[in-house]
Amino acid sequence: MGKTVYVGMSGGVDSSVSALLLKEQGYNVVGVYMKNWSRDLPGMKCPWAEDLADAKRVAVKLGIDFKVFDFEKEYHDKVVNYMLAEFKAGRTPNPDIMCNQEIKFKLFYEVSMEQGADFIATGHYARVKDGKLLRAADENKDQTYFLYRISEEALSHTLFPIGDMLKPDVKKLAAEKGLHNAYRKESMGVCFVGDVGMDDFLKEYFPVTPGDIIDAETGEKLGVHEGAVFYTIGQRHGLNIGGGLPYYVVSKDMDKNIVFVSKNLNNKEIWTRELKLTDVVLRTNISELGVFRSAAARSPLGTCERSEDLAPAAHGRLPLGTQTARRADGPAGRDPELEVLVRLRHRAPLIPASFDGEILRFENEIKRPASGQSAVLYDGEICLGGGIIE
Repeated sequence: MGKTVYVGMSGGVDSSVSALLLKEQGYNVVGVYMKNWSRDLPGMKCPWAEDLADAKRVAVKLGIDFKVFDFEKEYHDKVVNYMLAEFKAGRTPNPDIMCNQEIKFKLFYEVSMEQGADFIATGHYARVKDGKLLRAADENKDQTYFLYRISEEALSHTLFPIGDMLKPDVKKLAAEKGLHNAYRKESMGVCFVGDVGMDDFLKEYFPVTPGDIIDAETGEKLGVHEGAVFYTIGQRHGLNIGGGLPYYVVSKDMDKNIVFVSKNLNNKEIWTRELKLTDVVLRTNISELGVFRSAAARSPLGTCERSEDLAPAAHGRLPLGTQTARRADGPAGRDPELEVLVRLRHRAPLIPASFDGEILRFENEIKRPASGQSAVLYDGEICLGGGIIE
């Protein structure tokens, strides 16, 4: 019998096909459902039981062993509490990134290894080659944005079986092999609750606390919001103020519970050419990639062109990890910088920038993402790592 691989099976088609492919490749496959959350919310039933049933049904179809790992307490401590603390502080976290760092590629990895696994596997769209994390073949589904913080140790024992496949081909293969969930609808809500919007989830933990919506340009009160904690920088929907040009959230005063907005697209809070990153993780020996160059050799910043397609979105801030940014030695008297491609949210276009280990500099202005989101760095198809936007 071949090496043993524990496959995280969520009940969805991606992890199911991953288990299928690994079995066909001769691995001893063990399916594992991670029970991370089981609490119902008012008007919304948590789908964990249905997900478990789907995963178990696929395991029976494939003839593989199946286990349930109960990580609910750890998930609440490591992911949910982190997320709530970040929102309370006025930032916009990403629970998916934290889940991957702390649960799927740490706790799941550690327990699997303790039980005799040689590898773990998931249904993520990503690839691993020569110890490096690579973007998936399906650019539209690539999930390396969410994986950039997983440890090198875990990555060296991780398989991504569908990383070279396109999503339509994954569904087609599932149907051909008789998997019942081949065309199962994907959840679009909070990652661990199901089809629940983030606002609805947060209102279970934070009371509705009305506050003023203030025009950042004029100081005029434009309306009333339900609580600054429910709004994110760059947001322009759900403000319920006036017609005409849309208003954008440009800043928040969490102590006074004020949301500041502007419809002036030239507002200095909306655009930037620089982002400061914290908790930076670089996951490979950058100097070997040839992407460092000196600051003196940097091309001049461009003119006031702007990247209109980089609208902000909700992504995350994480506690400081054990890995830190490394800097290569540049020519004497010059600070080294990385020439990189940057992704500021899942599926966002890759845009060029330079990085000195702390500051990202863009040639053109971009819309400023909310504090707490991740900026993920790439050299071609290689995910170099990233950091949290301050």
